[in-house]
Amino acid sequence: MACGAAADVASVVSSAPGENEYPSGFPRSICDEVPKDKYLCSSCSNVLNKAHQTVCGHRYCLACINWLIRTNKDLVCTKCKDDPNSDSDTSILTLDHFFNDAAINKEILELKVHCVNQGCPWRSTLKNFEEHQSQCDFALIPCNIGCGLMVLRKTLVTHLEKGCPNNKITCSTCSCSLTHAELQKHSCFDASEKKPAKVEKRQKDNKHASSKRKEPCIFSEVGCTFKGNTEKVREHESCSPVCHLQLLLGAMRNLQPPVQSPPEQSVQYPGLDLLLTGQDTALLGSQGPGELESDGGDGGVSDKALSLHDDHAELEVGRQLHALQQRLQIMENIVSALSREVENTQLNVAALERDNNTSMQVVQHLETVVVEQQQRLIRKDMHIASLQQSINALHDVSYDGTFLWKICGVSQRLREAAKGQRSSQYSPAFYTSRYGFKVCMRLYLYGDGVGKGSHISLFFVIMKGEYDPLLSWPFKHKVTFFLIDQNQREHVIDAFRPDLSSASFKRPVSDMNVASGCPMFFPLAKLHSPKHAYCRDDTLFIKCVVDSS
Repeated sequence: MACGAAADVASVVSSAPGENEYPSGFPRSICDEVPKDKYLCSSCSNVLNKAHQTVCGHRYCLACINWLIRTNKDLVCTKCKDDPNSDSDTSILTLDHFFNDAAINKEILELKVHCVNQGCPWRSTLKNFEEHQSQCDFALIPCNIGCGLMVLRKTLVTHLEKGCPNNKITCSTCSCSLTHAELQKHSCFDASEKKPAKVEKRQKDNKHASSKRKEPCIFSEVGCTFKGNTEKVREHESCSPVCHLQLLLGAMRNLQPPVQSPPEQSVQYPGLDLLLTGQDTALLGSQGPGELESDGGDGGVSDKALSLHDDHAELEVGRQLHALQQRLQIMENIVSALSREVENTQLNVAALERDNNTSMQVVQHLETVVVEQQQRLIRKDMHIASLQQSINALHDVSYDGTFLWKICGVSQRLREAAKGQRSSQYSPAFYTSRYGFKVCMRLYLYGDGVGKGSHISLFFVIMKGEYDPLLSWPFKHKVTFFLIDQNQREHVIDAFRPDLSSASFKRPVSDMNVASGCPMFFPLAKLHSPKHAYCRDDTLFIKCVVDSS
């Protein structure tokens, strides 16, 4: 692992230093809490970035190692210089003395941090900090055209469109490079498009007047009723040539027999004949039907009207083309900036997908580990419960042939026995001696056999024990039962000797033999006798004594 880490450091050292290589750590100001000393670089004192540890135990950023080794011939650990007790052999740093500190890197990447850009509400962990910095809308970034200004990332598009002095557009008329603001005020004309001063003044006056009043269509004299401002009239004239030609043809038919006119003029200049109609009409009275000019009127007037019409059309087309070129160049600059942002976003998304896949694999592994641990925990719980039962049994066991059995909740147990839900119950096991017979008692609170419903029945049970092979069979010892009067006045006592021929007292072949004892041990009617306290606080005490002599 140390060799791999040294190779990583060597690859960094051999490369050229980055723009922000030193200091290379994360600024401490981004942390929500003051970072611990173990998270700080021994060189730049910032939060460690890609932490590497030295043989002497101190930590450095990877880029700090790069800078220190490249700028120092005999590099000594900066922390060890201040420590007089440090080992001089381990304080001298070479490439082989650094290794990647994966444990501290994991802790650092989970530190809670926030964005320090003014107005940004982002908060997360350090592992997401660099990704956010590359996308933060509140971060100051240099203009990508190189005007030298620092702008917020979210205002970059607006800056390029309206405020960047380097975002210049070429004028389509004079080929001058102008900013957006300069272009709004710029006006120029080509030498071939210069007009006499009177024509320009007339056009400006007409434009100013037309913006304030509604003008009729130039074909109004032949019957067109459309009125509007200059732009609307111009749009109407360009969109309705067929209607205007029909009106013009009708007017000419009313004035004179039809004369064939050049189709080029009527198609290309729909208003030209109308401009000359007034002058032609004045000559109609003096000319005969065969004397009408086929070219539509005087040649000088026609050339003048044609020139005015061409100038006006070319000027309008030039303005529109110029405006479109301006918008096109602005949009190209914006698209270029957005393309770079999209590329950065795609790279970030790819990195996030890789991290997500890795995280999913880790989660699946951890889920498998959790399932295994849960199964182990269940097995341990079962084992603990078994041990607890064994401990309880050992705690209650008696080895002298005498056992006192405390029975709580007598009323509830009696109701259950009467309903047949739980007719009997066993006492804990006890021994007649340390290595003697293993026995217990069996109690029927609602009676059994001849005593059912009227008496409490109490029986003696011989159980299969660990030392049965060493004992003398059948069981021959006298057994005595006591129902304790808790007032210590008159205990109920009943005793019996085993029937040696009964299978109940022979060596058990199963867990326990058939119970034998007193089916009419105590009448239920006397259980709550006021003279005695056999049942007090809903509790009974029954004692069994085995005479082992």
